[in-house]
Amino acid sequence: MTTLGAYSEVGKLRTVLVHRPGLALERLTPHNRERFLFDDLVWVERAQREHDAFTAVMRDRGVEVLYLFDLLVETLSASAEARADVVTRLVSSYTVGPSMVRDLRAFLLGMPPQQLAEALVSGLLIEELEGFDLDALNRHSLGAVLAEPNSFVLPPLPNSLFTRDSSAWLYGGVILPPLFWHARRLEVVNTSIIYRYHPRFAEADFQFWYPPEGDAGRFGVEDLGQGNSLEGGDLMPIGNKTVLVGMGERSTGRMVEHLARSLFSAGAAERIIACRMPVDRAYMHIDTVFGFIDRDAVTMYPQVIEAMQVYSIRPGDKKDSFEITAEKGLLEAVADALKVKKMRVVPTGGDAFQSAREQWDDGNNVVALEPGVVIGYSKNTHTNAALRNAGIEVFEIEGSELGKGRGGCHCMTCPISRDSLD
Repeated sequence: MTTLGAYSEVGKLRTVLVHRPGLALERLTPHNRERFLFDDLVWVERAQREHDAFTAVMRDRGVEVLYLFDLLVETLSASAEARADVVTRLVSSYTVGPSMVRDLRAFLLGMPPQQLAEALVSGLLIEELEGFDLDALNRHSLGAVLAEPNSFVLPPLPNSLFTRDSSAWLYGGVILPPLFWHARRLEVVNTSIIYRYHPRFAEADFQFWYPPEGDAGRFGVEDLGQGNSLEGGDLMPIGNKTVLVGMGERSTGRMVEHLARSLFSAGAAERIIACRMPVDRAYMHIDTVFGFIDRDAVTMYPQVIEAMQVYSIRPGDKKDSFEITAEKGLLEAVADALKVKKMRVVPTGGDAFQSAREQWDDGNNVVALEPGVVIGYSKNTHTNAALRNAGIEVFEIEGSELGKGRGGCHCMTCPISRDSLD
């Protein structure tokens, strides 16, 4: 089996986790799309074709592509303990109300693995509770009384498409982060079940950087408050035992400290470069404005990057303490961490109008397959041309539908195995 762990942002990509668009996206409507964080409805069949083309490029370059849904089905098929664990964590008084917990848990545990996995990812409607005595349920469940037949008992998770966020591999371990929006927090239940119980991971040698066993908020399901959120799109293992972290709309300083404590105590990292970003949906994660494209090269949206406050965090001289220093800028800090004289920069392409449009359309959100080779959306014509002029090989995919959830190729990939830059 391939060694688990992501040791850089541009080293050879060996194994990646993705999620193919499906029923969860079909359940978006004009009335609920904002609740589920989508700017527009998605033509799902077209999105599937776009995603298939995306994964085909990776396979053609020798990348092993794993599908979240398939791993979830395999996990639930292999382990009764996994089924009990996921149902217990998913169905609680906080997610469905106290009156429905017992009956709904029993209902879900009676499902075949494929059907249960679909419910976990795509949600479950009141009208899909086949065999339930709804009249009896209405007599003791306020939630059932108030629900319409097409109401969700369990919500769909359409943002599962963006596998970068719900787990992040940093060097020899993985973080299961508490996500910012309630609409996404249950995604972490699915990834955590896979990493803990799937035969491929259950006996593998890796660590959970967060959460530590027994901590409140395990798997990010409970509401820890907005001061305690972190997302994978803000986390980059850039190499040389350094992690780059963005702190904007969705990742906070308190959670960066939790992560730093775990990484430093294990010796997995020696430095975290923390970037304070504007709180803006257009720049929800640092990978929407900054991406690595070669050993010494990045693509970035200068208007945001040049205005950021940047700090380096290193271990302090006492337990759970840190040494924090202000940096001149992100490029200088990254060059120092990677031990290169100066980073080559490819800014978002075009004039001021084109650059703003292409940042919004994930022009900087490319994923590297190896040093100097990336995949990006074809619609970002000016940025892709600038990348090629800088000597970067760019594979283009269509993204008119995939991008409607505000995510690009970097967002849609969770590297499980990626080489270091050594």
